[in-house]
Amino acid sequence: MSEGFYIGQELVEMIKAHEGFSEKPYKCTSGALTIGYGHNLDANGIPESVALQLLYHDIDRAIKDCLAVFGGYFYSLNTVRQNVVIDMMFNLGITRFRTFKKFIRALTVGDYEWAAREMLNSKWAKQVGKRAQELACAMRGSEHNKRD
Repeated sequence: MSEGFYIGQELVEMIKAHEGFSEKPYKCTSGALTIGYGHNLDANGIPESVALQLLYHDIDRAIKDCLAVFGGYFYSLNTVRQNVVIDMMFNLGITRFRTFKKFIRALTVGDYEWAAREMLNSKWAKQVGKRAQELACAMRGSEHNKRD
């Protein structure tokens, strides 16, 4: 942090009280995009360490959303397929993910080829390009990939 200066809890609490907390970005009185406890995103951005914390938080949320959609069935998928679904959920969010009704059905009946086709037969696949191709390939599984 600040070289040679101890940041005491009293200072932290004082600034927190003055700034207030916002979990969503807003424009401060000077017009700068701000978040948290007065963090000026326009001037300072965020350090990679904070971005990584946010990533882990968002992955955790995506996993919880996967469990909300698939329930305990989600645990029966192998790790590769779980990761594919989590990646999609992370990218789409639960509301858009739920619109993939045929994909969800294909996955719940264990038809991974059908699930992969449904992934690629979407507006999302056109939007994300290579990502969709890679995820569909992983969804099909290694046994299919060996035949390609």
